[in-house]
Amino acid sequence: MIEPGATALLGPSGAGKSTLLRLLNRLAEPESGTVQFRGQDVRTLDVLDLRRRACLVPQLPALLPGSVVDNVRYGPRLAGRRADVRGALGLAGLGAPYAEREAGRLSVGEQQRVMLARALALEPRVLLLDEPTSALDEETSAGIERTLWDLQERLAVSTVLVTHDRGLAARLATRVVQLREGRLLATRATVM
Repeated sequence: MIEPGATALLGPSGAGKSTLLRLLNRLAEPESGTVQFRGQDVRTLDVLDLRRRACLVPQLPALLPGSVVDNVRYGPRLAGRRADVRGALGLAGLGAPYAEREAGRLSVGEQQRVMLARALALEPRVLLLDEPTSALDEETSAGIERTLWDLQERLAVSTVLVTHDRGLAARLATRVVQLREGRLLATRATVM
């Protein structure tokens, strides 16, 4: 069971971390067993509602054509809601001047922050973060870490972070779930 708060799924490549993340919001279906979200089998939940409550921020940015504001408004618009673009960008560590910029022309680090803002615009209960710093240089990675740390302090949103980096897991998570070859090895609390 992944508890509220910050949980890191830690393990080597191929351990099943990203698969577990995709099972949590039904981007993949379990072959056996049950995956529950807040005590309910995810297969009984409306998939779009589940994905709004448990938002995935993928390892590689997958932005829509258009501006940053177009990207941030996309999910809320599909849900029939207005997006707080300025608030979402601010939470993701981007200022209001980014709103009208062409999303595809941003650096990878900026694109990753737009992906985070797009998820935050849905006001999720859980952020599912798949290797959020793996494709970034050291300085940009540190900035993303500060942003994620700040989100944990400011919002009542849980995070599930996939990583192979023990240091990142220790810095950002209160619990670490270790996986290897699709199997749970250990769960432990970290000291933040």
